Amino acid sequence: MTTVHEPPRGDVVATLNFYSPPEDGSIPYNLAGDAPPDLPPRNFGSVSHDVLIQDARGKESSFTLDEDAFQILQNQPPSAETAFTDDASIKKNYYPEVERLLLDTVPGANKVIIFDHTIRRPNSARQPVGRVHIDQTATSTSQRIRRHAPSPAAAEALLAGRYRIINVWRPLNTKPVEASPLAFARSSTLRDSDVVPVEHRYPASAGGYVGQTAAIRYDAGQEWYYLSGMTGAERILLECFDSEALKEGSVVKGGRVPHTAFEDPRTRAGAEGRESIEVRALVFGP
Repeated sequence: MTTVHEPPRGDVVATLNFYSPPEDGSIPYNLAGDAPPDLPPRNFGSVSHDVLIQDARGKESSFTLDEDAFQILQNQPPSAETAFTDDASIKKNYYPEVERLLLDTVPGANKVIIFDHTIRRPNSARQPVGRVHIDQTATSTSQRIRRHAPSPAAAEALLAGRYRIINVWRPLNTKPVEASPLAFARSSTLRDSDVVPVEHRYPASAGGYVGQTAAIRYDAGQEWYYLSGMTGAERILLECFDSEALKEGSVVKGGRVPHTAFEDPRTRAGAEGRESIEVRALVFGP
């Protein structure tokens, strides 16, 4: 008989890693792929703070994209994709499910362009990221639209309306997640001064593309959450950018969600490592 261990539940104080600037005052960067021998993979550091992380379990419906830049979805049907090991199969089977989920869930959404995904598993090259970050910024979102739209004219038309980047995050474990859960902060508690643009540099083999992510400075006013014992029937929508947030008087409270993996000090020894997939999408409308 398979033993199912009860994951840690309830609020917890845990250590999160925040941005520390480059010592030489240079522009912060992060290298995607293998770093050249003369450059470190990133030129900025991190500083750790113990943070209260509240359990969103039981309050799942309390959070919205406009207010918090994250949303928790439950009772999702099983996916047509089961292995999540082959990129072509994931794009064929899982991407359409994510597209439909976003169109059905995000009010007014009328177009979705999925542009990539990341799978994280124990003992793989892509491990849970233990630094507080946001995947995209205003700059990189407009870059993405121009890169993935079918034509320059189509890109400009899309940029004239409301546009967002939303990541759809879910665990792949067959049991509730015990180790390396995901923490996320309410966008309405994040100050502009907390957000630090970081150049995300791709190697020449990938076209030498320079995108932008964001690192996050610690502030005691940030409110952090996680979803205890998350299962494969649940999804978290992580809004990285919302153009509506730039408008004067907008109801959107920032439209950007800092997030990170963290180590829960209550996690039992020998707990199964977290497996997850994060699909990134451009969402347009209304």
